[in-house]
Amino acid sequence: MDVPVWVWIVTVGVILAMLAVDYVGHVRTPHAPTLRESATWSLAYVAVAVVFGVIVWVVWGGTYGGEYFAGYITEKSLSVDNLFVFVLIMTSFRVPREYQQRVLLIGITIALVLRTVFIIAGAAIIANFAWVFYIFGAFLIWTAIAQARSGTGHDEEWNENGVLRLTRRLFPTTDTYVGDKMTAKIDGKRYITPMLIVMVAIGSADLLFAVDSIPAIFGLTQETYLVFAANAFS
Repeated sequence: MDVPVWVWIVTVGVILAMLAVDYVGHVRTPHAPTLRESATWSLAYVAVAVVFGVIVWVVWGGTYGGEYFAGYITEKSLSVDNLFVFVLIMTSFRVPREYQQRVLLIGITIALVLRTVFIIAGAAIIANFAWVFYIFGAFLIWTAIAQARSGTGHDEEWNENGVLRLTRRLFPTTDTYVGDKMTAKIDGKRYITPMLIVMVAIGSADLLFAVDSIPAIFGLTQETYLVFAANAFS
C-alpha cells in the first residue's frame, strides 16, 4: 500500500481538527451532556470513520478497504473494555459530572499519542523480525485464557497502575478538585489536582489495553497507515 507523505499529513490534520472541535466547541464550557448530545457526537465520529474507510476502498482497492474496516470494527469492539474501565476510574476519583467530558477527552488524547508511538515501534519490529507475530499470537491466546478463567473481563474495582502511583509519589497533590484546573498554587507552592491524576490514569490505562488490541489489529493488516487510522477513529 503506497501512502504518500501528504496523505499522512492530511489524515493527521483531520484527526487534529476533530480534536480541536472537541476542545474548543464541545468541552470548553463544562456541562453534563444529554443522551441526545452524546449519541449525536458518537454517530458523527462513526460517520467520519466510515467515510474514511470508503475513501480507502475507492483509492487503494477492496483488499485494503476491507482490512481497514476489519481493524476499525475490532478496535471499536475492544474499546468497550476501555469504556467500562474509564467509568470505574472516574467513579473512583469522584469526577464531577460536568467535568467528565474534559477528563475523558484529554485522557484519550494522551492515549492516542502513546498508541502512535506503540504502533510505530510495532511496525518497525514486524518489518525486521517477522517471527514476532508468533509472540503476538501467543500473548493474545494467553490473554483470552486469562479472561476466560476469571469468568469476566471486567474487575468490579479499579486499582491504580504503576504510572499513577509514580505520579503521586513525585508530585504533591491536592486532596480536592480545584474547579477543572489540573494544577493549583497553594501558599506559594504548586500542586497537581485530582483532575490531572485522573487524566493520567485514563491515558495510562488505555495504553495497557493497547498491549493486546494493537497486536490484534496487526494480525489483520500490516499496513501502519491503516493501523494508525483505525486506532485514531475508533
